[in-house]
Amino acid sequence: MVFSKISTFFFFISFALFLSGCSSEENSSVIPSQKVDTNISQDTNETIPKPVELVFASKIALGKALFHDRSLSLTRKQSCASCHDPLHAFIDNNDNGVNSAVSLGDDGLSLGDRNAPTLTYAAYIPSFFLDKNNTYVGGQFFDGRASDLEQQAKAPFLNNLEMQMPNIVSVVQRVKENQDYVLAMKKFFDVNIFDEDELAFSAVANAIAEFERLPSFASFDSKVDLYTPENEGLSAQELQGQDLFVKLDCVSCHLDLETDISRPLFTNFEYENLGVPINQEVRALNKKSNVFIDHGLLDNPNITDPLQDGRFKVPTLRNIAVTGPYMHNGVFKELKTVIHFYNTRDVEGAINPETQAPWAKAEVNTTMLRDLRIGSLDMTNSEEDALVAYLRALTDERYTNLLP
Repeated sequence: MVFSKISTFFFFISFALFLSGCSSEENSSVIPSQKVDTNISQDTNETIPKPVELVFASKIALGKALFHDRSLSLTRKQSCASCHDPLHAFIDNNDNGVNSAVSLGDDGLSLGDRNAPTLTYAAYIPSFFLDKNNTYVGGQFFDGRASDLEQQAKAPFLNNLEMQMPNIVSVVQRVKENQDYVLAMKKFFDVNIFDEDELAFSAVANAIAEFERLPSFASFDSKVDLYTPENEGLSAQELQGQDLFVKLDCVSCHLDLETDISRPLFTNFEYENLGVPINQEVRALNKKSNVFIDHGLLDNPNITDPLQDGRFKVPTLRNIAVTGPYMHNGVFKELKTVIHFYNTRDVEGAINPETQAPWAKAEVNTTMLRDLRIGSLDMTNSEEDALVAYLRALTDERYTNLLP
């Protein structure tokens, strides 16, 4: 049954392909602003103001501007785009002193503990819920604490390790400094939108989320999308990797649950504890205490079940080859290392190729996944390379220039 489903979206995908580049709104929605002008009536001395043309022709254009605006952080040095660069598949590609594993805050000193995930395909992540099998699914962030893109967009503004604004009122005040924002917010939401700071803040988040829902964030135009047996398109090595992807049951976590689209997202949006070790380099610099543990899903304020300890959301594999470093804490620099970890995590004497030392122990051991999908897969080196080649083929066309 699994093979049937994976075959369906491997070989039927071209017929359901939804190709789109940046929308016209993204590229051409900004028009020149005009100052208020006046006109003297021929019949009276009455001054008649002309209407002001909006700088932002759509809510999406407003959201794009807010996404890139550094003035909305405490010291006016950081924007959403600082940690989600559109030119790098919406990840933080800055070194930050830790090989891009985690991000720096607006103050240039504060260092986070989790890797900034790509925003590509994030619009398709379902809202956080408990399914019929009592499995937690969906939500934004690695622990699902934000139900949707709007909730996710709000969080960095107020996070004391990120944009560091003290409260909602301060964010809204920064928005009100820009008269073009004010005019657009009143036009696209409500003329009285600034009467309540909570409503204005929610409108800011909605505009950013609408920008993130643009088709250009999810173009579905990788080599895998374009492949059919008739026109080929995948190399022999990539096809071998595709076969291994099914044979090794990677599909159990990276095959979609039921969604409202026919194109695969290569994730089931569930949560797993893979036994990922602590990123010691990051912990040494971000000054977390020696007893600090990242509990993953259990840190979600809505979760109290200890069986969720150490679980993190399964990411999409789309653009995976250009969105490293990997795992929730950026502990692995190379995609090949991730595959080798899956292959040999539980093999005695196995070595982490990046440290030349045995695999470090899991940060949370009690709930670690222990089954045939990970730990001892008995892959050869060439098979690991084939799987990596297949994952590289999941890169959107606009980001193939980033492939290492």
